[in-house]
Amino acid sequence: MPASPPGRAGFFFPLIEPIMTPLSPQARATLLADLPGWTDVDKRDAIQKRFTFADFNAAFAFMTRVAIQAEKADHHPEWFNVYNRVDITLSTHDANGLTQRDIDLAHFIERAAASLQVA
Repeated sequence: MPASPPGRAGFFFPLIEPIMTPLSPQARATLLADLPGWTDVDKRDAIQKRFTFADFNAAFAFMTRVAIQAEKADHHPEWFNVYNRVDITLSTHDANGLTQRDIDLAHFIERAAASLQVA
């Protein structure tokens, strides 16, 4: 951990990420081509996908994996769960739209779902 600033012993001030900007239409189309099943959300600059698992335990295991990664990335999905189904919406609220952070999280979500054999 980097040293604390003078006079602020014990405090750590992490670097602040630059403000994310929404993806251009061209970048969005190119990046979404690698994410089958993710669709645009009506009247929002966001993407969504529904995942269906064998049972509630598998759905919850999936959500746990995604939650841990989302917390590490400080980028959290909007989601809804009923039994074996998980609906996920991604958008960067600070940027008012879809950003590279959403695309990165969507790729992680795809890997997590694949490891649990989506039904």
